[in-house]
Amino acid sequence: MDARTDFPLPRSAPTADRPRATITLPIEGLSCASCVSRVERALLDLPDVRDVSVNLATGKASLSLPAGMPAHRVAEAIAAAGYTVPETTSAVGIGGMTCASCVARVERTLLRIPGVTGAVVNLASGRAELRHADGTVAMAEIEETVRQAGFELQSVGSDAGRTPDREDRQARETAQLWRDVRLSALLAAPVVLLDMGGHFIPGFHESVDGLFGNGANALLQAALATLVLAWPGRRFFRSGIPGLLRGHPDMNALVALGAGAAYLASMIATLAPGLLPQGGAQLYFEASVLIVTLILLGRALEARARGRTGAAIARLLDLAPKTARVMRDGEETEILVTDLKLGDRVRVRPGERVPADGRLVAGASWIDESMVTGEPDPVRKGEGDATIGGTLNTSGGFDLRVETVGSGTVLAQIARMVEAAQGGKLPVQGLVDRITARFVPAVLAISAATFLAWLALAPSPALGPALVHAIAVLIIACPCAMGLAVPVAIMVGTGRAAERGVLFRKGSALQVLENVKVVAFDKTGTLTEGRPRLTDLVTAEGFSREEVLAAAGAVEARSEHPIARAIVTAAREAGSIAEVEAFEAIPGHGVTGRVAGREIAIGAKRLMERLGIPAGSLDDAAERLGASGHSPLYAAIDGRLAALIAVADSVRPDAEGVIRSLQARGLVVAMITGDDRRTAQAVAATLGIDAVAAEVLPAGKVEAIERFRESHGSVAFVGDGINDAPALSGADVGIAIGTGTDVAIASADVVLMSCALGGVEEAFVLSRATMRTIRQNMFWAFAYNVGLIPVAAGALAAAGIPMLPPIVAASAMMLSSVCVVTNALRLRHARSAGRPA
Repeated sequence: MDARTDFPLPRSAPTADRPRATITLPIEGLSCASCVSRVERALLDLPDVRDVSVNLATGKASLSLPAGMPAHRVAEAIAAAGYTVPETTSAVGIGGMTCASCVARVERTLLRIPGVTGAVVNLASGRAELRHADGTVAMAEIEETVRQAGFELQSVGSDAGRTPDREDRQARETAQLWRDVRLSALLAAPVVLLDMGGHFIPGFHESVDGLFGNGANALLQAALATLVLAWPGRRFFRSGIPGLLRGHPDMNALVALGAGAAYLASMIATLAPGLLPQGGAQLYFEASVLIVTLILLGRALEARARGRTGAAIARLLDLAPKTARVMRDGEETEILVTDLKLGDRVRVRPGERVPADGRLVAGASWIDESMVTGEPDPVRKGEGDATIGGTLNTSGGFDLRVETVGSGTVLAQIARMVEAAQGGKLPVQGLVDRITARFVPAVLAISAATFLAWLALAPSPALGPALVHAIAVLIIACPCAMGLAVPVAIMVGTGRAAERGVLFRKGSALQVLENVKVVAFDKTGTLTEGRPRLTDLVTAEGFSREEVLAAAGAVEARSEHPIARAIVTAAREAGSIAEVEAFEAIPGHGVTGRVAGREIAIGAKRLMERLGIPAGSLDDAAERLGASGHSPLYAAIDGRLAALIAVADSVRPDAEGVIRSLQARGLVVAMITGDDRRTAQAVAATLGIDAVAAEVLPAGKVEAIERFRESHGSVAFVGDGINDAPALSGADVGIAIGTGTDVAIASADVVLMSCALGGVEEAFVLSRATMRTIRQNMFWAFAYNVGLIPVAAGALAAAGIPMLPPIVAASAMMLSSVCVVTNALRLRHARSAGRPA
């Protein structure tokens, strides 16, 4: 369809008085001036678009468009021209959601916003994430859409990871619920007494009528029940009835219909009994007030428990001190941590918490970093070492220079990672979503069928039993437990993992990790210490050790690889490091460069083969060193083989224990490395590794993962270097060592904040514990509804199973939600990888 179809106003029409909006969008794919011209023409073809400007340097387009034109039309025009507007994610808080059907309704509503390509809503966190082209969806549009759906847009917190607004709002909502519970119980107690007193006290009803007048019992119950439904119970009617009228009923609608039907039938029996068939004038006021009271009690208990799901991250963030002592003009000045600036010098005393991420510039100490890494032993810190805000200075005083503030701090990044994982959906959530999308309408149909069946089949007077069973169906089928079964377990599980130093960047990794069959490790810096040392340097004829070491150290000084650092360290000990020109790192091969006019190449044997340099004369030495666990590297100068350099890296002391433990859990342990095959086999034999893929390039690591996947099943890859990024992305689950490179961490699904390999086992233990809890919750939520709806409907009355009164149904519904949340909270005390809880 022509892009102009929706906007028939001709360009010649006067539009000066029409409201306009100016937007700026990023564009990917611009490479030259002709690209700019093409995009500008595409945008100018949109009706009534003006002031189009596309900037090649910034990769952005700005334009003025009529206020009524949706911004996603601009993104579509850019896409039609062959370029793209990158997608972004907007996170918003949604207030007023109470059950799984609310979640489904909000997701459907958000997906109808023009330009939104995906929406994920989390009931437990009250958070929604929308995917859309950057700059095409306005927050005002989201707010209006959410409001029209019957919900409220709320803040999701600050960039620094703290969510005081949400926490305060949650505390207020919980307090309001408890106030409503107390008021409802206070008003409901006399109603129950007036209705049930005659069963326990002979002549009770007659005494009430004699004291207050004829029919006073019913009138008193009616007055009190009206107060319960009009004040503490108003929330159900205020949210449920509009949703019902819009054709999107939820839990509130079920409660409103159940309590409202009991109340209206009782009011008719009290004020106009003649309208009812003979024997049908029964009072159900006690059912209406107890339904409201018990549902409110369940929500209050649920809110209290849900408030604990994010306790791990809240505790983590609360550890950060509120103030810091800054050295300014030679004096200590105490300021708020939020006022710290980059470069500030902060003084930390023994027993205090480190106020900011930075680096020691004076003094030394032992710092307890267990809150971040999960490792209990304090870490020695000296000048030049990095610190993490919130960690505990156990002994010694020092000064640090602030290097990161605000949203860039480690704690803020941890909070964002965990919040993103908690807000995501596991694949198993799809089953819940499909069922709950149709659940409430199905319950309404079952309730109506129950009412009609009892009217038609039960002996007269049938109105009372028909009403009671229909109400019981409405109340017992509220899908709260279904909506909470998965997200609360994710929130508690990821929070517990964060306490152990295991960050799930993607919530889906929790489920995928449980089914992993192979754990593949990188070698250098992962299974080994990552601090190799030069052990041997065998020179070829015509070259001296000093000459080769100086040249190799100069080139390797530009490399980030741990092996390079070993060569540079040895070269510096022998003398100064020269400048290098034309440096190039060839992934999986080695490095090349020019030093003092001489061409230098250092790397694996395949680098020599690539350069056409014969290396056979040193093969015997390479064989011997590789078999003993050393990593042999070949060095060439001016196209001639100059030396064989051997580097050894100690195996991590915890590696063998972790590997044995993973194998005991039925996992195949493999090693994938670009290192020499002989060295890799020696390390594998030492650690008892099941399979080895050696001498592979970075792309070859992905191919090795594919081979392991084909032979055994899904694969988790553990690595820490730039070369590991493709493998981390290509594995079913990528696990990055937190001390590794930023590229590796960004490519991973799980990040270990500590360099200890025990975190790998922690991730598996917590994944399986969380998934076990999710399955228990889902079984309870679904079995509860499947099993009790027929009982509530009275379908089993012929078998002698007694009817389920609405009061009992409300109690059972309340307990189901509380049980699901309480079961998830048990994860806070899960034992991990042999450690105490």
